[in-house]
Amino acid sequence: MSRPAKAHPTHKAAKAEAELAEVLRPGQSVELLKELHILTREGRLNQDSRRKLKQVYHLFQFIEQLLRELPGEGAEATLADHGAGKSYLGFIIYDLFFRARQGGHVYGIETRSELVERSRALAQQLGFGRMSFLNLTVAESAQASELPAQIDVVTALHACDTATDDAIAFGLAKKARYMVLVPCCQAEVAACLRETKALALSRTPLAELWRHPLHTREIGSQLTNVLRCLYLEANGYSVTVTELVGWEHSMKNELILARHTGQRKASAAARLRELLAQFGLDALGDTRFRLAN
Repeated sequence: MSRPAKAHPTHKAAKAEAELAEVLRPGQSVELLKELHILTREGRLNQDSRRKLKQVYHLFQFIEQLLRELPGEGAEATLADHGAGKSYLGFIIYDLFFRARQGGHVYGIETRSELVERSRALAQQLGFGRMSFLNLTVAESAQASELPAQIDVVTALHACDTATDDAIAFGLAKKARYMVLVPCCQAEVAACLRETKALALSRTPLAELWRHPLHTREIGSQLTNVLRCLYLEANGYSVTVTELVGWEHSMKNELILARHTGQRKASAAARLRELLAQFGLDALGDTRFRLAN
């Protein structure tokens, strides 16, 4: 029995190029995607890389729309990416949006010095001159002299636990026009709920919602994001909460989009205070969710 003929190498290459052309955006840097290990050194795209690229594109679509709403369609936009890690998001935003423009700047903020140095070297290698990488915590960055007084867009992708709250505080301090947040590992509120569980159970049947440890974690995570949304609304932002489609591998796929309106909602501030009191979290009203009188 004859064996099926093997595909000719040139046919394989042509097929790979065609698949790549379907995925890449016009003018996108292939060199960047290789350096980020989204593409192989041969310029191929495997299934895992295809999924990763799809995820970043999905988030980029939200951010691009916000950038285009800025004066001059974002010609001079500034963006700060907190918990940048290897700066996948920052590099792709720069490549697809900022590179073709004459102005604007992307700041990557990351605590791991080796990742900051690697990102700096890659930006220099690619000629991405309007990218800066700072070895700072999110909290430290609000006072850092390397950053301008105002930042247009603040992003925080899976910034763990209170780092998301620090990113919100940064955005408020920098008078951000937009914030794009994907929270992760919300542990602080859950810890507070555990500490006050006995008292809460004696006061209200609602405490049954977090009596069991698994429920404490889940309710803590949900409540944290609800409080964040109310806090943003109380500080003059309109808030949309949606799901990052295509992030099925992670349960942390909640996307919070905040747009500055300048209209502080008194009702949101009142609800925030009521929830903090109801759940025994009044102490957080003096730290994470401090409201102007």
